[in-house]
Amino acid sequence: MTAPVLDRPIATGSARTPEAPPRGAGTHRLRVQRTLLTVTVVLIVIVQVYPLLWLFLTSFRTASDFAGGNPFAFPSEFTLDNYARAFSTGNLWLNIVNSLIVTLGASALIVIAGMMAAYALQVLGFRFSNLVRALFLLGIIVPVQIALVPLFIDYAQVGLLDTHLSMIVPLAAFSLPMAIYLFSSFYEYIPREMYEAASLDGAGPYRIFAQITFPLSANTIITVVLVNSIFIWNDFIFANTFVLSDGLKTIPLGLQNYIGAMGNTDWTATFAAVCVTVTPLLLVFLVLNKAMINGLESGATKG
Repeated sequence: MTAPVLDRPIATGSARTPEAPPRGAGTHRLRVQRTLLTVTVVLIVIVQVYPLLWLFLTSFRTASDFAGGNPFAFPSEFTLDNYARAFSTGNLWLNIVNSLIVTLGASALIVIAGMMAAYALQVLGFRFSNLVRALFLLGIIVPVQIALVPLFIDYAQVGLLDTHLSMIVPLAAFSLPMAIYLFSSFYEYIPREMYEAASLDGAGPYRIFAQITFPLSANTIITVVLVNSIFIWNDFIFANTFVLSDGLKTIPLGLQNYIGAMGNTDWTATFAAVCVTVTPLLLVFLVLNKAMINGLESGATKG
């Protein structure tokens, strides 16, 4: 007996693959996306770079050229007299030294306190450590203005008013929550096996912190210092509240010296002074840019 003849072919069981879109359409879409991305990046760069470029060019313009012509025009002639007036009109060098003392002191306090707090919260751990971390992070949303009057009264009573510490302490305190967050995010991804191996070798918490945690935190330290240094270097509100003498004025306060009688401002000398004070930050940021990016990414990816 012969087998019956089937009218339709037997299904093989393999799913039919969907047809791929035309290659030309995908390439065109990718080219459009890259073009839009390039245009967006160029616009952002222009918005960020143009004010700095205008600031540097204007610092070389003569006062008459800036006052009588278009303030946004290209300089008709260049001069260095603005920089000479910037140093002769105000105590620019003293302002820079004061800003440097405040920035270095506050940054050191932020790094030391932030690292130790994050190490205790994230690595050592204790009961209610998550609650303590949450209380620290609440400091991010606290405005600095509410602390000005209480701090002024306290500083006047303990003799800290009109000192470098009167600026260093609140600047470090208000920057500490973000520092703790960055350090904790990084410590979360340090392998626990490293700490366990060190403990088995007899290392205590202080030795583990000094020989394991601290060396691995180099990029995060650079990130914390750079992010907070920009805020501290440009601080005006704490310096204007707690500094009473000319000898302790920082750069933001020192720029007020270029305002003359009846509110007249020597704009070209002011721009020259701003260029002198901004250049160090720009150079440091450009040199340590890669380390800063690695520090920001270290808490987001493992390894």
